[in-house]
Amino acid sequence: MKKTIDELDFTKGDGLIPVIVQDVNTKEVLTLAYTNKESLSLTQKTQNSWFWSRSRNKLWMKGEESGNVQKVREILVDCDSDAVIYLVEPTGPACHTGDRVCFHNELD
Repeated sequence: MKKTIDELDFTKGDGLIPVIVQDVNTKEVLTLAYTNKESLSLTQKTQNSWFWSRSRNKLWMKGEESGNVQKVREILVDCDSDAVIYLVEPTGPACHTGDRVCFHNELD
């Protein structure tokens, strides 16, 4: 079933919903970020990963500084309409540390 942005529930997280970013080919989870209506709309229009940076309090496109863009091939919505998955083709590491994925630390 297809959903529109207006059908998503942005009310639970102060206007934000979580985004799981996953490699479209390997299905590897690359990172977790947050989006609002504006960044999700930009993602749909440009087919680049756009997010809301909670630390910088602003919109940002993945790769705008590093060049490691993520071409979004599909956006999936969860059953509660309050989280999404971006299936992407990454052009470089997802993590700001230079690692391929952000989930590279193990909890002790």
